[in-house]
Amino acid sequence: MHDSFYYETRNRGGRIPNGDLAYEVLSVVAEIPRGKVATYGQIAKLIGREQNSRLVGKILSHAEYYGDYPCQRVVNHAGRLAPGWSEQGDLLRAEGVELKDDGRVDLKKYGWDCQATGG
Repeated sequence: MHDSFYYETRNRGGRIPNGDLAYEVLSVVAEIPRGKVATYGQIAKLIGREQNSRLVGKILSHAEYYGDYPCQRVVNHAGRLAPGWSEQGDLLRAEGVELKDDGRVDLKKYGWDCQATGG
């Protein structure tokens, strides 16, 4: 990833993705319907950055800087929840998304078909 994708932030002592790229990712996240999930890779592909699924994760980890987005609806390619975010499962269950016994989301059942919705 190039440095132009980031800007410095003082309150965390690190770097977060620049606003334009972040809002591009978050606009896709905002389209994920309640009761559905998308993967980091799916979002990366939708914004034309197929190889940047980790960047999507980085942006989502800083989403609070940009507004209120349904980041709980984004999981990894195997349906695993974000590490260190214990509330994610509860938020998904509240939307009707059931978790498997191993804590993963069934992507066949709850995966967002963005092509069917025009996204």
